[in-house]
Amino acid sequence: MLKEKLKDYLGFAVAGNFAGHLGEAGEADEFSVIKTKDKNEPKGLFPFYIKDHDSFLKTYPICTNTIYTHQRENDRIQAEPELALICDFVYENEKLIDITPKYFSAFNDCSLRVQNGDKLSTKKNWGIKTKGISEDIIEIDNFTEDGILSKYHISSFIKRDGKLHNYGTISAVKSYSYFFTQLKNWIIDKFNTQEDCGPLEEITQFMKKANEAKGILIASGATAYSEFGKKNYLKNDDELFIYVYNARKYSHQDIINNIDSTIKLDECSKLHQVIKS
Repeated sequence: MLKEKLKDYLGFAVAGNFAGHLGEAGEADEFSVIKTKDKNEPKGLFPFYIKDHDSFLKTYPICTNTIYTHQRENDRIQAEPELALICDFVYENEKLIDITPKYFSAFNDCSLRVQNGDKLSTKKNWGIKTKGISEDIIEIDNFTEDGILSKYHISSFIKRDGKLHNYGTISAVKSYSYFFTQLKNWIIDKFNTQEDCGPLEEITQFMKKANEAKGILIASGATAYSEFGKKNYLKNDDELFIYVYNARKYSHQDIINNIDSTIKLDECSKLHQVIKS
């Protein structure tokens, strides 16, 4: 299964790659200390899973059908609907030389919203089954504007007490602040140069066993929230749905019609998770 293979990958995510998300997540003040060259540039990278690390990051958090709160509901848990890039990489002389996105999938970079001054990574992995990835992975033909990903959108929903709610805004993948070659070059630079600042950590410390990893999973950044998503945190028995789909083939209504269906859509990555304590 995909989730088992990813145990041998490094897990990182991009912070602040969709306009407005950090403010909606209550994290804008924490990130205000981080200055970027470009106003649209993401704030940085953070780890959520590092195999054999001597910290909480060694816990493998990814699951395909469940999110466990681990009784942390008071820390205000939000799903983060986004796109996962499953990548090959080249690491030489303690530097990331290249990264090649090979596949993509729907991803839930689930997060605690407790404001305690700790690093962002501490809010991203609080035990097993605290992240989500779809088993519907799709091959990337080429990671440019001319490739397959230009066709895809991200949509997400919460079903609560039998009622369906839009959770994140409908977002074209190409509407990420940084994507394609610009994102790839930015990721390589951040792996090699990011320093400890505010909620983010120096990255090279997590790459000591990089040559033992089979790849890197990069969560590209969470979409903005709907009005429901802004005001509602996850609770037991919620059902979460995240779709990454070819928007030239499927309408938003087509996706809604599929939510309770067992029919598997082609050119679509669907993640369905139930929230449990």
